[in-house]
Amino acid sequence: MNKRKLQLEQLDRKLRGFTTAASITPPPTGWLKAVRTSLGMSLQQLADRLSITKQSVQEIEKREKNGNITLNNLKETANALNMQLVYGFVPKDGTLDDLIDRKARELAIRIVSRTSNTMKLEDQENSKTRLKKAVEERTMSIKNEMPKMLWD
Repeated sequence: MNKRKLQLEQLDRKLRGFTTAASITPPPTGWLKAVRTSLGMSLQQLADRLSITKQSVQEIEKREKNGNITLNNLKETANALNMQLVYGFVPKDGTLDDLIDRKARELAIRIVSRTSNTMKLEDQENSKTRLKKAVEERTMSIKNEMPKMLWD
């Protein structure tokens, strides 16, 4: 097994844990305010834990709700709430391998289509079955090579 494939499999296993979290809709007030109020903690109490003003806590909650907060800020605030910040990435295609497969197939279709159009102009058009096989073969080749152009 090559090194890249092993790295992909290991990373995919780690990312799989975030799949459930990706389907959770954040509270309308944002996570920080929702957690703080659910715990019955006042703005001032959280401010004291962070050694900042309660207005600064309100600003942090507002920035988190609007998506304008840094990870470091979230981490510090989570720590003040006796919580841990957890973040990760979830492939929209399901797995990293599925993502790579889709991108490789898209690239293969572009390459095969270009060649097919040239052959068509020369009156040497391929059958649909042959084109499908060419796309499959090119997809496998691209996946094995993993060229940088896959992400263009």
